[in-house]
Amino acid sequence: MIFQSQAGASGAALYDAHCAVCHGENGKGGVGVPLSLPSFLAGADDDYFRKTIRLGRPGRVMPAFDQLSEDEVSAIIAHIRGWSEHEPVVFSSTWQAKGDVTHGGLLYQQYCAACHGKHGEGGSGTGVTFSRPRDLPIIAPALNNSGFQAAASDQMIRQTLMHGREGTPMGSFLEQGLSQQDIDDVIRYIRSFGGEQPEHKPGRSDDAVLVVESSSSFEDTVEALRQTIVGENFRLIREQSLDKGLVAEGHENSKQHIIYFCNFSFLNKVLAIDPRVGMFLPCRVTVVEHEGKVLLMTINPLRLSQLFNNAELDKYCKEMLQLYEGLLEEASL
Repeated sequence: MIFQSQAGASGAALYDAHCAVCHGENGKGGVGVPLSLPSFLAGADDDYFRKTIRLGRPGRVMPAFDQLSEDEVSAIIAHIRGWSEHEPVVFSSTWQAKGDVTHGGLLYQQYCAACHGKHGEGGSGTGVTFSRPRDLPIIAPALNNSGFQAAASDQMIRQTLMHGREGTPMGSFLEQGLSQQDIDDVIRYIRSFGGEQPEHKPGRSDDAVLVVESSSSFEDTVEALRQTIVGENFRLIREQSLDKGLVAEGHENSKQHIIYFCNFSFLNKVLAIDPRVGMFLPCRVTVVEHEGKVLLMTINPLRLSQLFNNAELDKYCKEMLQLYEGLLEEASL
């Protein structure tokens, strides 16, 4: 009993450190799907959790935790299992569904594609919105993802299709009139996706900060930046010294100035894809005078995009990079 108590405490601490930020403190969900739903815990075996933690979902927000030890992964799984009173299901990793892939493809397009995508690419964004309860996974997972294909056994997929996931949009295919053979046909079609995604490469991300030297004075550079921002149809939100709030009022460095600006249509679009972009949006550019040089600086969105592991976000971060580079160049002339 002492060992179980220690393992439980360790699992809780590890979960809080690595999982709670996305899946919620009590597994209720957020950026990540809710893990504490009884129907989910009843339909996922430990092997699925283990492979998911190890492999993640390339390009789909869920990272791979290859730095954790086997004991740590087991402790996290045990903690997640603590949210259910039922014994975990055990699926065979070798059993394969036998079915007609062509017929399965027709059924997939009729019953699955609306949520999971025509080619199994999954729903759009992270699944988090600002108008729906977060205890529901409102994004369908990518079935063509290499992480999912490796983690989910045919038996697990079969049980999910047969019984659905109570508390989620996923319903029972049996209740919709499909036979077990139809379901096996769908499984064969899902396996035809293969899960061979290209390596996730968001693009140039070597520099964490973009820095450009201005040819003008500090004051002229700040004014040029304002005009450039407005000229690009962005709204100025606020301006302040970089060290405001960090030093006594009246002692701020007047040669360190930060400008916040935003295109709210773009902001709302990107937040719907991944709420974590709130870490670097609204846009901001800092102008500093240091050792006789006037510098314009801002973050490199692609560096953060690489950390977020969200392929859908990459194109917007590339767009932001091009915007920042254009603003810095024009304001520094």
